[in-house]
Amino acid sequence: MSTVFLFAGASFSCTDQQTFEVHRNWLAITHSLPIKDWYYEKTSEWTLDYPPLFAWLEMALSQVAQYFDKNMLVVSNLNYASEATVLFQKLSVIGTDFFFVYAVNQFCRKCLKPSRKDETQDLFESPKLITCVLLLANFGLLIVDHIHFQYNGFLTGVLLLSIVRLHEGRNISSAFWFTVLLNLKHIYLYIAPAYFVYLLRCYCFRSAPDGTIQWRSFSITRLFSLGLTVMSVFGVSFGPFIYMGQLPQVLSRLFPFKRGLCHAYWAPNFWALYNVADKAATITGVQLKVIQPDMTGGLVQDMMPAMMKLWSNPRGTLSFLRCLTLCAFASFMFGWHVHEKAILLILIPLILLSIERKKEAQIFLILSTIGGYSLFPLLFTQFETPIKILLLALYSFYAFTSLGRIHGIPARPTALPLLSNLESLYLLGIIPLEIYNSIGHPALGLSQRLPFIPLLLTSVYCAIGVTYCWLRFYWLTLSDRPKKPKSS
Repeated sequence: MSTVFLFAGASFSCTDQQTFEVHRNWLAITHSLPIKDWYYEKTSEWTLDYPPLFAWLEMALSQVAQYFDKNMLVVSNLNYASEATVLFQKLSVIGTDFFFVYAVNQFCRKCLKPSRKDETQDLFESPKLITCVLLLANFGLLIVDHIHFQYNGFLTGVLLLSIVRLHEGRNISSAFWFTVLLNLKHIYLYIAPAYFVYLLRCYCFRSAPDGTIQWRSFSITRLFSLGLTVMSVFGVSFGPFIYMGQLPQVLSRLFPFKRGLCHAYWAPNFWALYNVADKAATITGVQLKVIQPDMTGGLVQDMMPAMMKLWSNPRGTLSFLRCLTLCAFASFMFGWHVHEKAILLILIPLILLSIERKKEAQIFLILSTIGGYSLFPLLFTQFETPIKILLLALYSFYAFTSLGRIHGIPARPTALPLLSNLESLYLLGIIPLEIYNSIGHPALGLSQRLPFIPLLLTSVYCAIGVTYCWLRFYWLTLSDRPKKPKSS
């Protein structure tokens, strides 16, 4: 089923010329220029701003790209998009996605508990099959990678593989794969605290029978092994640039704090709600004395309770995934210049949790639907409107039906599977909102005078749902208590 989605996605037109040009330009930079110029080149506005390991990946891909069309590898050929170039870009996404398929297979085989339902051929019954479909046919990954053009499937595969190795107790291997991930895309720094706390607590220390930490069990050898693994990957990635004295320049590209607080396409987070409130206050002439909170402090304060809980009571992969999800939530809600696509950092671990736990499944169903809808503005042509609606509807139908059956809570006349009446009503509110955005707004002649209204309405409406899911998951994680062993 995943192959059908991958190749179907590849047949769609690449609607986002910006993202397409970004990767074409990076191919050209890493192929045509010496390494010392990679992070200084600025012929295109889409300069290289990913970690060096991703630049090495682009250079490797460029060795194949030259056999499709050498002109795509010329730095000065801005916005170059020949048929051969488009074909190569799409094939490169599909090719790297096979690593994602491998990682999903590893997770289903090694992390999911065996179930009699796995023997069934019903697409809505087998937990392993459901996990595969929810991951491989994920609506967000499909449109971001195969229509909007990115490599998030490949990156998600690296993340999944690190989680699988952690579940197996292969901590050094887990640290290796996550460090590789950090050096491919630095957005994963947001979830790095979960790895740091878990590996330090569970690999460098031992626990007493009651679960408390044994401080004297600390192993300097294991800490050294972890440090050596991490530094080795960073050395391969950043080593040449450190040797050339270019580390400050590379870091300035990776962390461009001169960019505005919000991305051009507002992510549905706290800042979307804040901006609307601020604009409304300005329009009505109300003087609100609001001080913008410190970004780093806000993130740290939001993550700290989850870190402390993971440290004090680590319970295997479950507690780790919950902490990882909260870190992703915190970064999405309060981070600087957050892309709307960052919702995938939350959705992927939530899929893994939702198969075995009903409450996480409830949150996932709300977030996957509203998160998927928040990506609609990325596909902005009329031709793509029915495509994105159909894809989200199919994915949501499968998610609700399959998770409803697994957890034994089917749909009711007044509510969707696993959800309350109010939650169901909120999700169904997407329908009139999309009717207005796609039909009503143009029909009223507002597309030229107020073109930002549909994006604003989408971001704010989705931000309400994302905030609800964040608060609910936060409470669920921090209020969860380990079960006491039964007395004999």
